[in-house]
Amino acid sequence: MKLYFEEHGRGYPIIFVHEFESDLHSWEAQIRHFSRSYRCIAYNARGYPPSDVHDDLAAYGWECAVHDIDAVMRGLSISRAHVVGSSMGAYAALLFGLWYREGVSAIVAAGAGLGSPASDRESWSRSTTALARTLAARGIDALADKMAGHSTRIRLKQKDPKGWQEFVERLKQHSARGMSNTLLQCQAMRPSLYDFRDQFSQILVPVLLAVGDEDKACLETSLMLKSTVPAAGVWVCPNTGHAINLEEPAAFNAQVEDFFRAVERGSWGHLDHRKQSVSSHEKSIVTRLIFDGALP
Repeated sequence: MKLYFEEHGRGYPIIFVHEFESDLHSWEAQIRHFSRSYRCIAYNARGYPPSDVHDDLAAYGWECAVHDIDAVMRGLSISRAHVVGSSMGAYAALLFGLWYREGVSAIVAAGAGLGSPASDRESWSRSTTALARTLAARGIDALADKMAGHSTRIRLKQKDPKGWQEFVERLKQHSARGMSNTLLQCQAMRPSLYDFRDQFSQILVPVLLAVGDEDKACLETSLMLKSTVPAAGVWVCPNTGHAINLEEPAAFNAQVEDFFRAVERGSWGHLDHRKQSVSSHEKSIVTRLIFDGALP
């Protein structure tokens, strides 16, 4: 599986992981901002051209999305990076923090948690499967406007009509087959983030949870993660839906930049050691962050 990526800027690396309905272009405002002082890498997930689009459903498992972050980093000889994910990408970024703890210095998870609350599990599986079948049958052109007009997206249209139209046009360029396979194997089949609570409670990776106050399912999940992840903080963006970095790019950039600076200074002070026992290896990572910032 070949993955397409773009790289801009120099400095400490940031890996950007996109959401389901978009691709690496959704990070344009962030890359323009952060590439002034960081090495910014964004890539298209499997199933999103010009990355490979395979017919085999097994190639789209939710675990693959996590391992692909590692594959991109290894391909670029990056041993450690900040990771920023949106929605589907936020899910992958959080799991990357569990499975590749030595490879991540900070995580930004924006709009994480669709389909995770127990009350949403059945409807999530049903709706993602139905959308996958419709995409396969009718194609992306027939559905792009409806998908972009969902209640979680309407705020973007109201705030930035031109930006919303660009979002729709990019959506129409995606592969219906790739998106359908992603829905069936990655989205519909992935476990709830609540299933990982015990594991999340044991990691010391600094995490910023960014969520719109109108993104109900993600707001609920973000509050759960805040109470679980020892080094997590929540930024709630007012009057905002699901696509925070698109709706409020300046505010998003400012919050993320402040977060990165705090991590690199060793002043991201959200660790409560009374809540957990941690390994000596994880303690050494925290010590390294405190004395050296996030830089190797």
